[in-house]
Amino acid sequence: MLVDADLHIHSRYSKAVSKAMTVPNLAQNALFKGLGMVGTGDILNPRWEEELIKYTKKTDEGTYERGSIRFLLTTEVEDARRVHHVLIFPNLETVHEMRGALKRYSPDIETEGRPHLALSAAEIADLSNDLGILVGPAHAFTPWTSLYKEYNSLNEAYQGAKVHFLELGLSADSEMADRIKAHHGITYLSNSDAHSPMPHRLGREFNRFDIKEATFEEVRKAILGRGGRRIVLNAGLDPRLGKYHMTACSRCHAQYTLGEAKAFHWKCPKCGGRIKKGVKDRILELADTEERPGNRPPYVHLAPLAEVISMVLRRGVETKAVRKVWERFLEEFGSEIRVLIDVPVEGLAEVHEDVAKAVWAYRTGKLVVIPGGGGKYGEIKLPEEIKNARVDELENVEVETGDGGGGRPKQMSITKFLGGSKDARI
Repeated sequence: MLVDADLHIHSRYSKAVSKAMTVPNLAQNALFKGLGMVGTGDILNPRWEEELIKYTKKTDEGTYERGSIRFLLTTEVEDARRVHHVLIFPNLETVHEMRGALKRYSPDIETEGRPHLALSAAEIADLSNDLGILVGPAHAFTPWTSLYKEYNSLNEAYQGAKVHFLELGLSADSEMADRIKAHHGITYLSNSDAHSPMPHRLGREFNRFDIKEATFEEVRKAILGRGGRRIVLNAGLDPRLGKYHMTACSRCHAQYTLGEAKAFHWKCPKCGGRIKKGVKDRILELADTEERPGNRPPYVHLAPLAEVISMVLRRGVETKAVRKVWERFLEEFGSEIRVLIDVPVEGLAEVHEDVAKAVWAYRTGKLVVIPGGGGKYGEIKLPEEIKNARVDELENVEVETGDGGGGRPKQMSITKFLGGSKDARI
């Protein structure tokens, strides 16, 4: 069974998160996206736990269900050095044990969705391992609250304590992370860290699991690579679209080379704002290999369907015009993931020809991508040559994307990657 899962999100009890982040909304939008499994996020918060129990039914230890969507018990915590970690729990009893153990180290364990802990990364990992909780660094490369903001290696952070995965974050993908040889033996997770239930946030990054059933135990085996269970695909944003891909000013978003940023002492000469080191430059600082592990799953770059439609219509991503076209695609094809990856462009064109051309351009690496940085997301643009072409002419269109453009290899559909059925996911 192939299950698409987004395991890192937040509830409405975390700061700067939409009040619409409720269990019913998450289940509905996960279905629209094409996900089969979602992490609860924030499960150490007692009020969020109450809502989960109210709106779902327990299907297995550590697994809850609403409709066809399965929920795993997950949270993100912040350590004493402001590094974030993702935890995946085997059952509610362990959640309660962990909450009790952390009370003495946290002033907001029962009020905040993402609690602050007066513990080191190593202490959090040790405690998690003692309780059978899966643990790993969240959005490992971002310049604000990540492992590689504070440390130069996994071992330096966790002091030899076992971690089970590394979360890539929106500004990195597998190829970038594998430039660090110490990562070659660890599983990568690609999750959204969504603060809104809308499908252009929820599931914008996801993992495809090859498991027997959508349960915690099966996911645990896949993350650990046991019993034939495995992650067969990571999917997410083109890293250039992430908010922190390039080194840039966090106030005016002007971009700089690493050498320029150092010469300016990390102060923007244009506005006086603070320059933040980009994920691309941080990984290049740490890179020590050009090799890739042979068993690494492929990584497919995606843009949320609403953002593709927004680009074509030149309307805001949450406007009625964009929503109307988005709904037409879902009514016809069932989910965003199928539209973005699997449905032939000719079929998409029957719903909206210009959006179909844009999806084709993204699949083939022919969209122009303007990289993000300093807290500003990157942008996508459709080349004029593709705008003006008919759908049956697209294969013959020549596009010069330039240094800031697409330029990545043509992607096969997820189905072709795996040789499986489009209907294999739950």
